[in-house]
Amino acid sequence: MQYRKFGKLDWQVSALGFGCMRLPTIGGESANIDEPEATKMVHYAIDRGVNYVDTAYPYHGGNSERFVGRALKGGYREKVKLATKLPCWKVETAGDFDALLDEQLEKLQEEHIDFYLLHALNKERWPQVRDLGVREWAEGAIADGRIGHIGFSFHDDYDAFQMIIDDYEGWTFCQIQHNYIDIENQAGTKGLKYAASKGLAVVIMEPILGGRLVDPPQPIQALWDSAATKRAPADWALQWLWNQPEVSVVLSGMSAMQHVEENVASAAASGVGTLTEEDLALVAQVREKYEELCPIPCTKCGYCMPCPNGVDIPRNFAVYNEGVMYDKPDRAREGYNNWMPEEKRASQCIQCRECEEKCPQSIVISEWMPIVHAVLGEGQEYVCQLP
Repeated sequence: MQYRKFGKLDWQVSALGFGCMRLPTIGGESANIDEPEATKMVHYAIDRGVNYVDTAYPYHGGNSERFVGRALKGGYREKVKLATKLPCWKVETAGDFDALLDEQLEKLQEEHIDFYLLHALNKERWPQVRDLGVREWAEGAIADGRIGHIGFSFHDDYDAFQMIIDDYEGWTFCQIQHNYIDIENQAGTKGLKYAASKGLAVVIMEPILGGRLVDPPQPIQALWDSAATKRAPADWALQWLWNQPEVSVVLSGMSAMQHVEENVASAAASGVGTLTEEDLALVAQVREKYEELCPIPCTKCGYCMPCPNGVDIPRNFAVYNEGVMYDKPDRAREGYNNWMPEEKRASQCIQCRECEEKCPQSIVISEWMPIVHAVLGEGQEYVCQLP
């Protein structure tokens, strides 16, 4: 295992961290963790040097923290730093900070959490918990020993990311979505570098975009196959991150022992500056090819919003595009039907065309929306251009 700096702390973190959001399950039920198999996986990783384990209040229907508490028995807790997250969306009063943390400590069977994150901060949620006194509360929880360090995880744009970092000097670390596709999305590479410049450790989530960068479509695989150094697509994605000095640890949500074995091996071969200029140029080519595979040229600028009928136009296009780009139609349909509120789906479009005059990309939104719903909501074949 390779180890890396963790911000300003006098402690080295393993290049690979174990994310406990996608553990193996029984019967396809997220809350029903296959504990014997998942425990083997966690122990395998720790036995080979992984020393950072990440979970959160909502993972696996609230059972991930319970599982982690049991899996770290028998001496494994002493070998790792444990991270979990405050569910900020459940905070209504200042008293909820203690209530939620104490509930998590009980589920984990712990008296101390090494790294505690404010979960999924954005430009709206941060001011809410800040004004309830979360900064002062966190310092009190550090003083009384319940947590070691405070950080946050993040899903919003760069300006919100910088605002949150600059609003509190007590941050030790942050957790961002980053991969070779998302260099300008959310915090992006700019955010990675900004956080590191402030002395924060940066924990990376979604390094392979929730599995979208594994088993790529043929045009992408052909590019990977052209490389002088042969790597699996997932390994390319991980090595691209580990090549950057600002990255502290890369979390992987592993759902099979094969994933653990492969990722541990990748981490052992990782390091800053290990990719050549040719390697980096190839990754850039792959990114460009993915962009070429994108059927709807939506940049998520939001100029089309709000839709008078409530349709979330950029989100519908993003789900559709990802299904085509990553050749993951089933995942796109699941996202559309299970995770997007019905009132925001493409099916609600009435072709009023009000959005089209605002679109800088001149997308014929009124013609795309019925196609998006037919493909994602009704299971028809993907269309890559308007008929």
